[in-house]
Amino acid sequence: MLKETHLTFPYPYRREQGKVRDIYIIAEQLIVLVATDRVSAFDTILPKGIPYKGQVLTQLAKFFLEQTAEICPNYYIGSPHPNVLVGHYTHPYPIEFVVRGYLCGHAWRVYASGQRTLCGNPLPEGLKKNDPLPHPVLTPT
Repeated sequence: MLKETHLTFPYPYRREQGKVRDIYIIAEQLIVLVATDRVSAFDTILPKGIPYKGQVLTQLAKFFLEQTAEICPNYYIGSPHPNVLVGHYTHPYPIEFVVRGYLCGHAWRVYASGQRTLCGNPLPEGLKKNDPLPHPVLTPT
């Protein structure tokens, strides 16, 4: 199980540790993302990870980066290990959102309070907690 890493490189680099990934920025030109098996819930890293979680996350990202590269150029260069992506370093544009398919969590609390619009998306009357939504709803995090 890959809980964390500590790599060194023959070039200037800095290391950052996220909740799930260890990130290495090399000479401000390359980024190495190492997905671990760590599990984060409510901003807490749990003591036990999920075996192969990092590998699955990395291989999914690799697949979609490769499949969409002709549609939208991206940072991806290669994957020298099942848990590692290497790419061109860029300054990220921080966007994070949830694709909601069911009426639960925050969406349920909004609906239960009487509101029938979620982030600009109208919701029908008569829904119950955990019902499927009529269409996916994007909400910021």
